[in-house]
Amino acid sequence: MTVRLEMNRIPSQAAQGSLVSKKDNVFTFPGFCDVHVHFREPGFSYKETMVTGSRSAARGGYTAVCAMPNLKPVPDSLAHLKEEEDLIRAAGGLVDIYPYAALTVGEKGQEAAALEELAPWVIAFSDDGKGVQSESMMRSLMERCKKLGKVLAAHCEDETLVRGGYIHDGIYAAAHGHKGICSESEWGPIARDLKLAKETGCAYHVCHISCKESAELIRQAKKDGVNVTCETGPHYLLLDENDLQEDGRFRMNPPLRAKEDREALLEALLDGTIDMIATDHAPHSAEEKSRGLAGSAFGVVGLECAFPVLYTGLVRKGILTLERLVSLMAVAPRERFGIPLREDDLCEWDLDAEYTINPEAFESMGKATPFAGQSVYGRCLKTVHAGRTVYIG
Repeated sequence: MTVRLEMNRIPSQAAQGSLVSKKDNVFTFPGFCDVHVHFREPGFSYKETMVTGSRSAARGGYTAVCAMPNLKPVPDSLAHLKEEEDLIRAAGGLVDIYPYAALTVGEKGQEAAALEELAPWVIAFSDDGKGVQSESMMRSLMERCKKLGKVLAAHCEDETLVRGGYIHDGIYAAAHGHKGICSESEWGPIARDLKLAKETGCAYHVCHISCKESAELIRQAKKDGVNVTCETGPHYLLLDENDLQEDGRFRMNPPLRAKEDREALLEALLDGTIDMIATDHAPHSAEEKSRGLAGSAFGVVGLECAFPVLYTGLVRKGILTLERLVSLMAVAPRERFGIPLREDDLCEWDLDAEYTINPEAFESMGKATPFAGQSVYGRCLKTVHAGRTVYIG
């Protein structure tokens, strides 16, 4: 293993002062941090590698990312985690890559992973891509994570309610003959887990929330003193089912929901219910994303366009301040997951630069984004990680 992670949270130095500085029309921010990415190694290097994922992150202004564990082998033991760690070390350190470990063996939900031996080496625990279906199993996992002082990050999905769906069970699905996924498949497990988190005291984090019910449940849980945080993605804040097209780049899990869900997420972002923005960067091969809504793999890429689409869609429209957006992308993720922010981790942006998002120019091997072809403002000029320039635009 390469780096033993400290158990204590490390507050960001950037939280002590302004997050935004400007000189000669160049804006400088702390390096962004994404706590939800898929770099696909080991096991799926035809989709992405640690190297291409790192380049993608650096191009998007990120200096730290947390890599999800739905890999082959799944990092559910030290031996399996070492395979991922070796690839992280070989990637050259363009950005900090913090691995998650799985909650259960093989992410199958039947047997707990080796949490105690893994805890010192991973940023948190998650079975991302799979929801833990058993309440008793989730309670046990929360109790162990509490004792270990680790965040449990949950992909919340009741598999009995999915019923073969692949987009939101709403007006678009009905009008075009698609199989829908109901919102309860997400908010039902969240309601269960919030009760368990309150009882166990576990540090609970909800991945990629997409619907109004999820936001309201988390809002109330925070008022009740539950140790809960959550994230959402740029696509859930800026798009909804009215933006769907018959194209695999619009298929992700959870799906784009209704307009009222998107509006509720924006409200939750503004009132602090949503703590941070994560991309859920999930690259696939071109062939896997070429089968339309019904047949394509779940997942879209986001590292290289997250800030521009959010800046254009939220800050320039007066919905969110620039300082708040930077906090959501750079400071809040680090504070929850205990990730340090060095003074020499930064990114520089030309916020007046207008251009069209062209996925073919991405460093990522994945090209599927619902924002392809959109006109945005904000071009990354430079990313500096640990004092080293790792990207120049």
